[in-house]
Amino acid sequence: MDSILVKGGGPLNGDIPIAGAKNACLTLMPATLLSEEPLTLTNAPRLSDIRTMTLLLQSLGAEVTALQDGKVLAMSSHALTSQRAEYDIVRKMRASILVLGPLLARYGYAEVSLPGGCAIGARPVDLHLKAMEALGAEMDLRDGYVHAKAPAGGLRGGEFEFPFVSVGATENALLAATLANGTTVLKNAAREPEIVDLAHCLQKMGAQIEGEGTSTITIQGVDRLGGATHSVVTDRIELGTYMLAPAICGGEVTCLGGRIELVESFCEKLDAAGISVEQTEKGLKVARRNGRVKAVDVTTEPFPGFPTDLQAQMMALMCTAEGTSVLEEKIFENRFMHAPELIRMGARIDVHGGHATVKGVERLKGAPVMATDLRASVSLILAGLAAEGETLVSRVYHLDRGYENVEEKLSALGANIERVEGQ
Repeated sequence: MDSILVKGGGPLNGDIPIAGAKNACLTLMPATLLSEEPLTLTNAPRLSDIRTMTLLLQSLGAEVTALQDGKVLAMSSHALTSQRAEYDIVRKMRASILVLGPLLARYGYAEVSLPGGCAIGARPVDLHLKAMEALGAEMDLRDGYVHAKAPAGGLRGGEFEFPFVSVGATENALLAATLANGTTVLKNAAREPEIVDLAHCLQKMGAQIEGEGTSTITIQGVDRLGGATHSVVTDRIELGTYMLAPAICGGEVTCLGGRIELVESFCEKLDAAGISVEQTEKGLKVARRNGRVKAVDVTTEPFPGFPTDLQAQMMALMCTAEGTSVLEEKIFENRFMHAPELIRMGARIDVHGGHATVKGVERLKGAPVMATDLRASVSLILAGLAAEGETLVSRVYHLDRGYENVEEKLSALGANIERVEGQ
């Protein structure tokens, strides 16, 4: 099992390319199941999660070909052979549940194993199922599988109000509603850029969607969808992660392709902490203003609030900030599992339920640490970049699910980082 070895050092400087969004691509790929015509995605990230979704789609009979070193995905679902998403694949990744809506909409039936993913909370799929029921589907949960059946004549338009904002359930409902008979109205829908990106792709395929990016999305079902070519939106979580590198280490870094509107609430916190963020033609230029970073409080919220997927990385920054900060996690339970690992590096963190109080220290010290989930893994790397001595981050298979070529990208900025292959 591979590890990442980081040697803390000086400031980071240069340009860093930001990939297409993992969470957007994983949502866009199942859209191929809605049409017989080809769907091509450009600016695709090269990640293990993308390979897992590729295997899942191929297991259903879809054709998925990676071109241009994996940055282009050419897909076709003209001859599916199965509507059953097997446990052996689905267990590896939570986004696998997103094949449910498309299969149900196009074929009227689907069997999808209950999914797996990072151990950051229960994250139940009940809202996905209730949204399908609002479109007339019959749902049966047995033997670890969701058995879904559309009424005679296919799914029908309906109205569904999410009791709380759910990105995945909004995506699944949006996918399913494109081929439903009549009009569907989704209320209290998620507003994330990844959902807007999905809507734009579906619109290119012929879907009639209004209100994407707001809390009310209206979909007028159509008889069929066609093919399209679509560029995956910039990954705002990778963007925010690499924006924190010069914030923690010093220096000046431009995140190529970055746009402030993707990370506006995050930028507000960086500004309060003493970090300069400037929009340029190339992307976002980030630098620490003067001296030590100042402590700021953070509360995670659905978009456009502070992203839960940047909470662990922000905690790494707060570990060496001047003063005391409080981070409140309101999206997922169990998402402070990186805190004990940061404490091993000399951080002063006190966790009580959904709150973590961080008292900044002058400098962290390198130590062997273990990644517990995707975002925790990169937070430990960020901490290691600013720590004295060496930090060895183990179990980085989590990292490979969401970040491509981390060592290469950070090394190009001047970081002393390398991958240590497992024995």
